[in-house]
Amino acid sequence: MMSGRLESKVAIITGGASGMGLATVRRFLQEGASVVIGDLNAENGRAVLEELNAEGYEGKVRFTVTDVSIEDDVAAMTELAVDSFGRLDVVFNNAGIGGAFGPITEIEVDDWDATFHILVRSVFLGTKHAARVMMNQGEGGSIINTASIAGMGGGAGPQAYSAAKAAVVSLSKTTAIELAASEIRVNAICPGIIFTPLMHSGNEEQAEEVISEIQPLPKRGEGSDIAGMALFLASDDSLFVTGQEHIVDGGLLASGPRMLGRMHNSRNLHRMAGMAYGTSGQTASYRRL
Repeated sequence: MMSGRLESKVAIITGGASGMGLATVRRFLQEGASVVIGDLNAENGRAVLEELNAEGYEGKVRFTVTDVSIEDDVAAMTELAVDSFGRLDVVFNNAGIGGAFGPITEIEVDDWDATFHILVRSVFLGTKHAARVMMNQGEGGSIINTASIAGMGGGAGPQAYSAAKAAVVSLSKTTAIELAASEIRVNAICPGIIFTPLMHSGNEEQAEEVISEIQPLPKRGEGSDIAGMALFLASDDSLFVTGQEHIVDGGLLASGPRMLGRMHNSRNLHRMAGMAYGTSGQTASYRRL
C-alpha cells in the first residue's frame, strides 16, 4: 500500500474546525499526517473531532480550544502537538475573521486592533512557537500562512482586513529569509473567493451569482482548493519553495477584482460599521450610519 505524502508528519492547523481549515485537516489526515486542530469555536471543534474519530482517525487527531491572538494558547497548542505525536513538521496559521468594516472615518480603534491581533499577531505567534520546535528538532519544517488577494491591492476587501493580509505576506517573506538556514520554509497562500461560511454568510445563491460575474474561471473556489495548495507546501514536493505568496483565486486578481460593493456582504459597508467574527462563534457587531 502506497503511503501518503505526509506520512509520519505532524501538523497544526488553526481555524481547523470549519471552512478552508477543516478541508485541510481532512486532506492532511488522508495523506497520513497526525493533526492538531486549534480553533476558538469549541462547539464546532468538538463536533469535528467526533466526526473524524468516527471516520477512523482516532489517535491521529486532537482538538484544543485556541485563541490564536493569545500567546499562552498558541504555546499550549504547540506543546499538545509535541506531547501527543512526538514532533512538529507543519504549521498552517489559517485562523481568521472578516474583521473591522465600514468607512475609514467610522471604524472603532478597538475593532481595528482586534482585527490585527487575530489576523497578524496570530501568524507571528504561530511562527514563533513552531520555529522554536522545528529548530530544536534540526530537521527543517514548513510554516504556511493564510493571507489573501485582498492584501495584494485595493478593492478586494475592507481596509483593516486588506492591510492585515498584506502584513501576513510581508511577515511570511521576512521570516522565510530568517529561518532558511534552519531549512524551515515559510510561504503564504492568498485565496480569492473561497466558498465557505465565512465568505457567503449563509446567502449561497447570491454569492454564486456574484462569483460568476467577476471571476474568470467558472469553477467556484472550495476549501479543497486551498487544502491542495497547503498539501503541496507541507510536503517534500516543495522543499525548494520558500518566501512566496501562492495565489489560489480562479484568475480573479489577474482580472482586477473590484469586489467591494458587489459581494452581498459588502454592498452596504458604506452604511454600516462594526466587526465581523466569521465562524469563531463570537457574535458580529454593527451599527448603521
